[in-house]
Formats: sequence, structure tokens, C-alpha cells
Amino acid sequence: MKAIQITEFGGPEVMNLVDLPEPDPGPGEALVRISRSGVNYADTHATRDDYLAKQELPLVPGAEFAGIAPDGRRVAAVVANGAYAEAIAAPEASLVPIPDEVDDEQAAGLLLQGLTADGILRISADLQPGETVVINAAAGGTGSLAVQIARSMGAGRIIALASSEEKRDLTLTLGADVAVDSRSADLRQEILDANNGRQVDVVLEMAGGQAFGDCLRALAPFGRLVTFGIASREENTVKTGHLMRNSRAVIGFWMVHLLMRPELARQGIERVLGAAAGGELKTVLGGTYALDEAPSVHEKLAARQTIGKILLDPSL
Repeated sequence: MKAIQITEFGGPEVMNLVDLPEPDPGPGEALVRISRSGVNYADTHATRDDYLAKQELPLVPGAEFAGIAPDGRRVAAVVANGAYAEAIAAPEASLVPIPDEVDDEQAAGLLLQGLTADGILRISADLQPGETVVINAAAGGTGSLAVQIARSMGAGRIIALASSEEKRDLTLTLGADVAVDSRSADLRQEILDANNGRQVDVVLEMAGGQAFGDCLRALAPFGRLVTFGIASREENTVKTGHLMRNSRAVIGFWMVHLLMRPELARQGIERVLGAAAGGELKTVLGGTYALDEAPSVHEKLAARQTIGKILLDPSL
């Protein structure tokens, strides 16, 4: 089978299209023929081995896919790795049936990032009706879904952060009330201005560095900032005195812990796929590429040159 494999850690240059033996499913696993693989920013960390979970070589990247199970069912799943390939041996318990109303591209684009957006907003941020929410990278895969989910949850005001005019315009069509340049020299003030001078209740933050600090200082008392990425690769230090003086909360979110709570993960998956089947939630597709284009896709992701969800089609 065709697959992307890395034998040394590094940037896009270490990703190679190779021929590998098809996986041999073990007990409780099924061999799934992959029709679409989702590309996530976390994949760029995996190839460099500089994120939360340590990786082992050789590595086939990719944490989500849609495909065909041995019994002919259309299924999707979130996995640790291995999805940048034509086939994968996946735990049968992780396979989620895809509703007939949802095509493979929507399913592959919804599962991981939809579950992430749903989990952050409902569990970590505990977003309440009428609250103001700021969403960083709001035109990306997770952000674009978070805008839609926040709107369905009754958010009072949704402030989208994005790095280009095209991306900001997209967020407005998805349900954001106002869009702000995420690369502003004074992002805190831009956020406050977008909320009519008031501090905000919830922030979804995945950049780290200066953006993290600016967003934190825009929080109202009892506001919650949920960090779910470090795109800048600049980690932050938060002082407890600052949190106490302002009654602010900083909460970390890592998908692995949600997947370790099957009952919560299943509820989130059912909500996301159900909303998609009913036409209430839609993945913004940013392009479908062949496996051998994975290195260039990672370059575009790192440079913030993508909009929406990027997919790989192993048949191309």
C-alpha cells in the first residue's frame, strides 16, 4: 500500500511516499480501506516529535480518517497515527458509522476537529448562553467548527481571530459577529474594541506566545481561556497572582484525555455527526490532496496559508 512514512524527525522534508505491507489486524482490530485522511496542525508537531505525546520511528502520521470497513460499512475514526495511508488496522471500538447524509470528506473533516471544538466549548470552557467567546484561528478546521457550535449553543457574541481578510470574511459567513486581525500589534485592545470595550468570557487559544498573553488579559472576571495548541511553538508562563487578582482561569485541553473518557467522546461524536447529518454543522473544506503532496500541505499549514479543513485522498 502507499503511505507517507518518516524515518527521522523533522519538517516536511522528512516525509516520504513509500510502499509498505498492508497492516495485519490484531485482536479487536479491523483493516479499513481509507478514502480520506484528515490533516491537522498537530501532525506537524508529530513529525518533529515536539508536542505532548512522544512519537516512535518509523512513523506513518495522521490521526483521523474515513473509509470502508471489512463488512462494507462507511466508518470514521480518530487514531494515534497511521492515517496517511491507503489502509489502516484500527481498533474496532474506535470505528464510528458515518450517517448516509454525511459524505466521506465531511466525516474525515468533522471527527477530530469537531470533537475538539465540541469538547472545548462544552466541557472545558463550559460556555453559557449569552456569553462572549473569542476563537483564535477561526477560519481553520477546528476554529470554523467552533464558530458554528458556539452559535448553536447560544453565545451572545462571537469574536473571530484570523490572519487575512479572506479568512475573516469566511468566519462572518459561519456565524461570527465580528472578525479581528489575529496578527494585530495590540490584539488585546482589538478584542476589547470588538466587544464594545468590554472584557470577554471565553477564549479558545491555540497560538501561544504573544497572542496567548493578549487574549488572557482580555478576559473578564470568571472568564476562561482554553489553550489547545502552541502553533507559535512559544510556550507561556502564567503567574498565579495575575489569575487571583483578575479571577481568570487558564485551562488546558488535549484530545487524548477526552478519548480516554469513552462516554464523553461518544456523546461529542454523536452530537457532531448528528448536527452534520441535519445540515446544522458543516466542515469548511480547504482542499483535497494526494498523499505525495503531504509535505507541501504541511508547509502551507505552518505558514498559515490554508483555510478550512485539508484532506488527503490516497487514491489520487
